[in-house]
Amino acid sequence: MRMRPTLSWTPTEDLPPGTTDPGPVADALGGGGVLVLSGAGISTESGIPDYRGEGGSLSRHTPMTYQEFTADARARQRYWARSHLGWRTFGRARPNAGHRAVAAFGRHGLLSGVVTQNVDGLHQAAGSEGVVELHGSLARVVCLSCGAVSPRRELAGRLEEANPGFAPVAAGINPDGDADLTDEQVGDFRVVPCAVCGGVLKPDVVFFGEAVPPRRVEHCRELVRRARSLLVLGSSLTVMSGLRFVRQAAQAGTPVLIVNRDPTRGDRHALTRVELSLGPALTAVAGRLGIAVDDRPAAG
Repeated sequence: MRMRPTLSWTPTEDLPPGTTDPGPVADALGGGGVLVLSGAGISTESGIPDYRGEGGSLSRHTPMTYQEFTADARARQRYWARSHLGWRTFGRARPNAGHRAVAAFGRHGLLSGVVTQNVDGLHQAAGSEGVVELHGSLARVVCLSCGAVSPRRELAGRLEEANPGFAPVAAGINPDGDADLTDEQVGDFRVVPCAVCGGVLKPDVVFFGEAVPPRRVEHCRELVRRARSLLVLGSSLTVMSGLRFVRQAAQAGTPVLIVNRDPTRGDRHALTRVELSLGPALTAVAGRLGIAVDDRPAAG
């Protein structure tokens, strides 16, 4: 039986203090071969809240688990009602300075790769190439019966047709694109089936309690093996899906650097943790390296 996923983490040891000096990050990037591992914190400046920071969504919202989604039709109804509403806001989010800085580092050949725990597609919208979406993408939908994959925008259109006038006011939007709605607001929301076989549709993301596909994990492990250093951006590293790569790098003697405002579960493995917001920190790093961060509107 799979245990309920870890949603929170409390330090049980004295962790090394953070710093506000982004110099070590600039030094690592200057040497090239940096693998970026990003989390929800890099997207907060785009209007998407994180899970665990100050005001994070876990303080008011428990994410849907894979077990709940697959076992309970009512749970799927709640999820799709909330996700459909959240998608309208989530889909309008645009890359911020942090995303654009990562893309600029990539264009200048300083990165060996980008792995993101986020499902928002903002790294790609900022211009980063070859991004590994560790937890999948909200832009795709998969059928649990036949495996057909389709664009989220197509499902959004079908849900609009099935639920005309559905426009409740949400209390908030979460990092997984899920809006906070009461059962009364969900009401009799209609869920649509797979257009190919009539099966159950699920966003092409890894839910809490669901395993990341093994081949994807091994691909990320290979990226860690090849990297000169690992740069963690905006992740608390609470869940093992990201922490395992930090542990792997540390065990191999590969320097780990973290930019996150709060302590993380990986701090004891890190050379340094920079206690700054991602946008200002990475913009400062880019400035030290003489790299211009493109501030033009990115593609949606």
